[in-house]
Parts: sequence; structure tokens; C-alpha cells
Amino acid sequence: MAYVISDSCVACGACESQCPVGAISMGDGKFEIDANTCISCGSCAGQCPTGAISEE
Repeated sequence: MAYVISDSCVACGACESQCPVGAISMGDGKFEIDANTCISCGSCAGQCPTGAISEE
């Protein structure tokens, strides 16, 4: 199951560099995770300072 980023995202970019498959990119005012690319490793969630990333 892929991870998702909520509206709590402050677009700090901490998660993007942690994704081993490059599934995270900047969207419209916040970062977004491509569900088709995400391998559900959770690396991004551990780096998010606002807790905006969770399993879908």
C-alpha cells in the first residue's frame, strides 16, 4: 500500500531526498507521492517534521 502526503505538508523537501525510488515530487503547493512508483518502504514518513505522510 502506497504512502500519501496530507495537507499538513509544509513543502520542506525532507521526504523527497529520502525516497529510494524517486516517487516524491513537488505538486501544487505540497509534495506528492506517485502511488505507482512508491514501494511502501516508509523512509519518507520517518523524515517528515509535520507527520504529514501516512499509509494510504
